[in-house]
Amino acid sequence: MKSPAAAFRSALAALVMAAALPASAFDTSASTAYVIDQTTGTVLLSKNADQPLPPASMSKLMTLYMAFEAIRDGRLTLDERLPVSEHAMSFGGSTMFLDTTDRVRVEDLIRGIIVLSGNDACVVIAEALSPDGTEAGFSRMMTQRAQQMGMTSSTFMNSSGWPQAGHLMSTRDLALLAHHLIVDFPEFYPLFAETEFAFDGRAPKNTQNRNPILGLGIGADGLKTGHTQEAGFGLVGSARQGDRRVIFVISGLDTAQARARESEAIVNWSFRQFTQRDLVKAGTRLATADVWMGERQSVGLVPAEDVTALVPVLAGSSLQGEVLFKGPVEAPVEAGQPLGELVFTPEGLPEVRVPLVAESAVARGGFLVRIGTAAQMLLTRFTNGPETMM
Repeated sequence: MKSPAAAFRSALAALVMAAALPASAFDTSASTAYVIDQTTGTVLLSKNADQPLPPASMSKLMTLYMAFEAIRDGRLTLDERLPVSEHAMSFGGSTMFLDTTDRVRVEDLIRGIIVLSGNDACVVIAEALSPDGTEAGFSRMMTQRAQQMGMTSSTFMNSSGWPQAGHLMSTRDLALLAHHLIVDFPEFYPLFAETEFAFDGRAPKNTQNRNPILGLGIGADGLKTGHTQEAGFGLVGSARQGDRRVIFVISGLDTAQARARESEAIVNWSFRQFTQRDLVKAGTRLATADVWMGERQSVGLVPAEDVTALVPVLAGSSLQGEVLFKGPVEAPVEAGQPLGELVFTPEGLPEVRVPLVAESAVARGGFLVRIGTAAQMLLTRFTNGPETMM
């Protein structure tokens, strides 16, 4: 009799039919990059992804996220008109050409940030939401909120990404932020696909969205470009084809043309080289665990949900996997109780771990079961020695 702490490994024969051929790795020229299949959570590419770097205008996504939260919470409305301070008006670069005589609708400011990359629009939003009415106060709020969301490599010194010492984000953080924008605010996300916004007719040279992959017919629908001399050219992008969505972040490209080529190539590679595959149906028994002191001696281990995974398109018909659990499992056991994991690793991709649960309930055995178990333990010890109980 093995003790309840004994570890068990079970080869998953049902999934072992052919070895997978690795997908060709994408050799990006970006200095830092992160690509994730949002549908399955599979990381397809990671290059210097946790290195904090100047994010340029890509950090405007955090200002937008906080504006969306304020609208959802009732602290702002889309039709509310906000004043423009001298500080907001003073910004150069990409702007909406606002001045202190303006009172601008929140919806126009949001579109001005997304489509026109308006630095002045960011400051107007920031000062409206700041606890002390300053952009610096809002920047501290941005940093705190980012930390709460898991963006641990992000520090904000301003609302627009204007070059400033200490204003940093990683590409992994930017991808996480993009994920939250898509999932948390589906009502606003279509704005990121707008290709043109002619605010008040006052900026005829700044009406076009700079995102180079919108309108290419590859499913691209967001999110934000960035460029400064220090940061180079970057993009937080997303595209959807069928049931799959990919989010990617690249930074440090030398030219806008290189950014456009790299972005399109990443999207095509992500969808053409990988496919989502159904592996196991929910409730399918993958292994059996012995039960200690139960009215039954074993319980099946099953996935609670259908198991799908992203695999290279050249993968074989199945994958190699293992079921891992610790047993025997001590009774009582509840149906659906987590007991183990299904573990498999598609070639060239990160390990996938799927929780496995008890197929059914197993009640604790009665007096005779406990006496029988104790007798079996004593017999095992007498026959094999006490070391088998360790």
